[in-house]
Amino acid sequence: MNRPTTTDYLHLHFLVLIWGFTAILGLLISVSALTLVVYRTLLAAVGLGVLLYVQKKMAPVSPGDRLKLLATGLVIALHWALFFEAARVANASVCLAGMATGSLWTSLLEPLFFRRRLRLVEVVLGIVVMAGLYLIFRFEIDRAVGLLMAVFSAMLASIFTIINSRFTRHYPAMTITFYEMSGAFGSSLLFLGLYLAFGLEKPSALWPRPADWLWISILAFVCTVYAYSASVWLMRKFSAFAINLTVNLEPVYGIMLAWLFFGDRERMTGGFYIGTLIILIAVLAYPALNRKMDKKYTIQS
Repeated sequence: MNRPTTTDYLHLHFLVLIWGFTAILGLLISVSALTLVVYRTLLAAVGLGVLLYVQKKMAPVSPGDRLKLLATGLVIALHWALFFEAARVANASVCLAGMATGSLWTSLLEPLFFRRRLRLVEVVLGIVVMAGLYLIFRFEIDRAVGLLMAVFSAMLASIFTIINSRFTRHYPAMTITFYEMSGAFGSSLLFLGLYLAFGLEKPSALWPRPADWLWISILAFVCTVYAYSASVWLMRKFSAFAINLTVNLEPVYGIMLAWLFFGDRERMTGGFYIGTLIILIAVLAYPALNRKMDKKYTIQS
C-alpha cells in the first residue's frame, strides 16, 4: 500500500463532504427510502456501464469474484436503505452522527477479515468516537430508533469497505463499482417487490415528483458514481479503518449543510456539538498517530 499524500487526504475529505450531503438529499426526495435506493443504484449502474463501454475500460472479472461483488451490492443496498430511513425517522444530523460508529466497527471487524491482531491506536480512537456519540445523544433519547438504524447502517458500511479493500488489489475502481451497483439495484428491487407484495409499500408512491429527478440524478452520478468510485480507488492508499474514521466527519460536514437547507429543524443540544468536536479531534489525530506507530514498529523491527 502506497503512503497517502496530502492531496489524497484532501480528496478523501471532499468525498466525505459529498457523503454528508446524501442524508439531506434523502430528505429532499419524496419517495420512500427503499424506492430511492432502487432509483439511485439503477442510474448509477447504467451510467457506469455506459461509461465503461464507451471508454472500453471494463476489466475482466472471474466468475467467483463477480458473484462476490454482486453480493457486496446487497450489503450496500441495505446500508443505504437504513441510512435514508434513519434520516427520516430522526433527522439528518442524528443519522450522520450514528454513521460515526463506523471506525469502531472497522477496528473490531477488520482484524477478523484479515486475521491480524487488533491495533491499539484503532481501538482507542474508536472508543473516543463512541464517547463523542455518548455526549451527542445523552439528551436525545427520543431519537433512539433513528440512531440505532444509523449505527447498524455504519456496521454494514464498514463491512463492504473492508471487502472492497481486498478487491482494489485486483480490479479497477470503476469495474468494482459497476458490479456492486448492479448487485445493489437487483437486491433493492427484489426487496421493493416483496414490500409491494405484502402491502408495505403503495404502488402510487413509487414515482418521484418532477422536482425529485434533479436530486436523484445528483445522488446517483455525483454522490454514487463519482464519490463511490473515487473512494474505492483511494483504498489503494488508505486502510479500511482510515477511510471509515474519516467518514466520521460526515456529521460535521452534514450538520453545516443541514443548517443551510433546513435551518432550526436541525438545531441540536450543546452535547451534540461537543461530541462532534471530539469526533473531529479523533479523525485529525489518526494520520499522525498512525505514522508514529508505523515508525516505532519499523525501528523495533
